[in-house]
Amino acid sequence: MTLEAGPEVTTGDRTGAVGTVEAPRRGRWIDVWDPEDATFWESKGRAVARRNLWPSIFAEFLGFAVWQLWSIVVVSMPRAGFDYSTNQLFWLIALPSLVGATLRLPYTFAVPRFGGRNWTIVSALLLLIPTIGLSYFMTQPDTPFVLMALVAATAGVGGGNFASSMTNISFFYPEKEKGFALGINAAGGNLGVAVVQLVVPVVIVLGAGLSLNRAGLLWIPLILLAAFLAWKLMANLSVATSSFRSSIAAAKRPHTWIISFLYIGTFGSFIGFGAAFPLLIKTTFPDITVSNIVFLGALVGSIARPFGGKLSDKLGGAWVTVCAFVVMGLGILASIVALNAESFAGFLISFLFLFVASGAGNGSTYRMIPAVFRLTTADDPGRAKREAAACIGIASAIGAYGGFLVPRGFAMSTSNFGSLVPALYVFCGFYVICLAVTYFCYLRKGGPLSQERV
Repeated sequence: MTLEAGPEVTTGDRTGAVGTVEAPRRGRWIDVWDPEDATFWESKGRAVARRNLWPSIFAEFLGFAVWQLWSIVVVSMPRAGFDYSTNQLFWLIALPSLVGATLRLPYTFAVPRFGGRNWTIVSALLLLIPTIGLSYFMTQPDTPFVLMALVAATAGVGGGNFASSMTNISFFYPEKEKGFALGINAAGGNLGVAVVQLVVPVVIVLGAGLSLNRAGLLWIPLILLAAFLAWKLMANLSVATSSFRSSIAAAKRPHTWIISFLYIGTFGSFIGFGAAFPLLIKTTFPDITVSNIVFLGALVGSIARPFGGKLSDKLGGAWVTVCAFVVMGLGILASIVALNAESFAGFLISFLFLFVASGAGNGSTYRMIPAVFRLTTADDPGRAKREAAACIGIASAIGAYGGFLVPRGFAMSTSNFGSLVPALYVFCGFYVICLAVTYFCYLRKGGPLSQERV
């Protein structure tokens, strides 16, 4: 039964129409899809893939923006009459990351279960919950902290969008173009962190007084637009399947957990420092107006991500990842020197280097995954692809927990030592461990993968 009229395509010995399925299903489904067929891809597939990519990027962008809303709102909450401690403010920053990381695995399986188009619509509309909640409770300064923490936690639904968006887009593109498409998709999402930190401080002070509720209201029409564009332009793929068995198999492989550990160091640092950066500046350099510069960290980190992936194509992901950890460690040490010298310029520059390196490391670590599984499962290329896809989902979830650990690390350091410096030393030590793990597992002479460009 034809659900959506479309051009005829041929893949192998099967002929069908894009948008048709053998059995009636509600929604727009594509039953015949083979992007590795060069004729199909050039004639029809590329256009369909692009039509799905851009609404996906927009929805993921909004997901990241909502996910990180609290990173900028908490800075102004004391001025708005909210009597919360610095430790409690760091909790409001950390909780969305904790929930978002936890949701990434179920979001990964939602695409095969419900369809990429359908889930993009649903996941976009779920963003209305945290934005409406924030809009209301920002007008209630007597709200108990526990209730406010629950409201902040709902923003975690935005963090899950990354996993479902990346999973969905990966099925649309052939292997030779998948890296670029996923890099653009990821970078577009990451930019949501920078945009929310640039736009929200301006919006909440427009007109007379401080109106924090606008931080939520601002995104509601854009969320509705994203859901509409997904409904209008996107499609579900019948071939978008994911085996729970593949995920179990990937979870049994040591490389899955090694790469997940490294991704805590790269993406976990990016999202954790991105979330904490505004409050760090506000509490450490209270005379600095954060709205003018705080977005720069997330911006340069987002831009660096696809370049890290592209550089990894030439040099190998492991070498780029090692270099990223070196720069991140040096950035941390430089920030400690700047703090001791009470130099805001030095602190800002150090963190910008840290953001660039973590962004590039995001791309290089992801680039390592298909290479590692292709080499370690060479006897079965199909299984290698399935397990690599499962590893991506696991690593994206584990890495996102860094968004919780980094703000909590700063909160504990400030509460127990009255300074950020102890936490920074811990982060630097962690990067040294990540560097050593990367070198030992993938680069050392005589290692099982040392002769390959992982």
